[in-house]
Amino acid sequence: MTAAVEYFGLRLSLVEHRVRKAVTLRQSTDPDPGDPLRGLHISDAAARRLAEDPDTGPLPDLVDREARDAAEEVADRAEKDGEPVPLRRLAAEFGLLVLDVELLLTALLPDLDRRYEKLYGYLNDDVTRPRATAGLAIELCGVPPYLGAARARLTAGCPLVDGGLLLVEDADRPFLTRTLRVPDRVAAHLLGDDRPDPRLARPLRPVPDPGWEPAGAAGLAAAIRAGHRLSYVHDPAGGAAEDLAAAALTTAGHLALRLDLDTAAADTVAAAVLEARLAGAGLIAGPVDPARLTVLDGLLDAAAPVVLTGRSRWDPLWAEQSPVLLTAPPVGTARRVALWQGSLARTGARAADGVDVARELSPYTLTAPQARRAAAVAVQQALLDGVDRIEAGHIRTGVRSQNAAGLEQLARRVEPGVTWDDLVVPEDVGRQLHDLAGRVRHREQVLGGWRLRPGGGRGRGVTGLFAGDSGTGKTMSAEVIAADLGLDLYVVDLSTVVDKYVGQTEKNLERIFTEAAGVNGVLLFDEADAIFGKRSEVSDAHDRYANMESAYLLQRMESFDGVAILTTNLRANLDEAFIRRLDVIVDFPVPDQAQRRALWDHCLGVELPRAADVDLDRCARVYELSGGAIRACAVSAGYLAAAAGGPVTMAQLIAAAEREYRKLGRLLPIG
Repeated sequence: MTAAVEYFGLRLSLVEHRVRKAVTLRQSTDPDPGDPLRGLHISDAAARRLAEDPDTGPLPDLVDREARDAAEEVADRAEKDGEPVPLRRLAAEFGLLVLDVELLLTALLPDLDRRYEKLYGYLNDDVTRPRATAGLAIELCGVPPYLGAARARLTAGCPLVDGGLLLVEDADRPFLTRTLRVPDRVAAHLLGDDRPDPRLARPLRPVPDPGWEPAGAAGLAAAIRAGHRLSYVHDPAGGAAEDLAAAALTTAGHLALRLDLDTAAADTVAAAVLEARLAGAGLIAGPVDPARLTVLDGLLDAAAPVVLTGRSRWDPLWAEQSPVLLTAPPVGTARRVALWQGSLARTGARAADGVDVARELSPYTLTAPQARRAAAVAVQQALLDGVDRIEAGHIRTGVRSQNAAGLEQLARRVEPGVTWDDLVVPEDVGRQLHDLAGRVRHREQVLGGWRLRPGGGRGRGVTGLFAGDSGTGKTMSAEVIAADLGLDLYVVDLSTVVDKYVGQTEKNLERIFTEAAGVNGVLLFDEADAIFGKRSEVSDAHDRYANMESAYLLQRMESFDGVAILTTNLRANLDEAFIRRLDVIVDFPVPDQAQRRALWDHCLGVELPRAADVDLDRCARVYELSGGAIRACAVSAGYLAAAAGGPVTMAQLIAAAEREYRKLGRLLPIG
């Protein structure tokens, strides 16, 4: 038996001794000890005794001071040997008085030995009440039940109740007959079982020491050591808020527990605070949602250190007290690579030869936990593929796995399936597209490291405009760029954005931009002139509100930290203010004859068999079609070939091209 267990047993034996003396005293004063209905009714003799002697006073000599001093010597010896003593640590953490500890152990006894359920039922004179009541517990501790200071130890405002160590139930009963119960988690902790409350299996998780110290962690640790219980870390996209908080708590001598406020309710928040105090830990709680501030009620005044995190800056109206405020630094590419390689090293995996991890991770905005989880997914994907090295595709799959699903409710997600080889565009257009991809890869160095970002609250986003006739390759180019960067393409559905009610369009756009900030993807606004159109002279209320939408978009695009591409058939329809704020503008011309020839060849592919009479030079010369129209012709010709049961013929290509001309409302060419 360890010294800590011996100490706990000695303290419980004192309570047992008091209970046995109380039973003996009750038996000696009971006018009818043989009453078969004891606890179910009040006999005449019992009523007469109560009326004549309403208060027998506290039980004499119930606290054996010598025995308690001997128990404390055992606890001293255990702590000297480095052995934790849960009861003593609990008393220190929660600021319990000697009386508080006695009350706690008195209420705990029936949970440890079922004999005491019957004994408490006897002392309560009610067999249906097998737990200690407030009055019985106070009496067993040798204190008069009418003493206000003793009663106050079982009310709100005192550590037993406020700390969640003791539940005072049956609020509709008189105070002295209210039932006391020790929560199962507290009882388990005192018995040496520190498994978390099952309710916290999802929202609460331990956070290990991150192994690095983000900027601001040392200052936050000093504030926590100085007694500042509440802190708030503003966590912009790609910030290191969780690692900053974990490093600060570790430096301050606390374990770190992460509480997910998205899935937490009021009761789980209270359980998480209790868990933190039992473990001597601090809580990292986030993300703070201004729309769900009620979940913060149990955290703002928590006795454990609490570090809140959130995308929004702290609003003084959220709480009366002012927390320690700081902003999390971004997780740079070098740090992401270090986190990634550290995660791979722990699993024994490593990147394949020729895979530049820094280059692959450069387009992404990842928090430190996301980088670690993405590395774990990459390792799993490599195992599924039967290889022992991490390829570039595994890295991209790992990053995509960290994308939240919220944006998919507002935009259509497209997993890119094309590459630069599939794109047929003029050389200067291709050069501009590569330049746009390069901006995404190097924006951290240019805008962050070299500080070439202008002021005015501008973000680190990259925006481009693709202008040109329908079918010239604008959407496909956006997909190619997303594929090159290893990102998903999110096509914004304008039907979910534009709303006839005033102000609703801006709200819908804000939801899209907010969700996109937490996703590694390319945001595509197809037919963007529908919402990015020119502002007009104000002649009525409709013009005024339309101009307000445009003004909002101008501001929101500047603060956006992601990648956004706008496409339009009519560049002249876009407001000049949008044009100025765009990083790259690419004009897509109608393909010339040589490009049309390449498009015909590429769209027909290598799997579709071709007859000997197929003349792609003639198709390119005669039919002046865009890339999208040529693709439609190739598909139509493929259906005709399938119906005929043979290879595609020139006649079928001509028939498909003529159908496309009629669909477009154009005169058929001669030749």
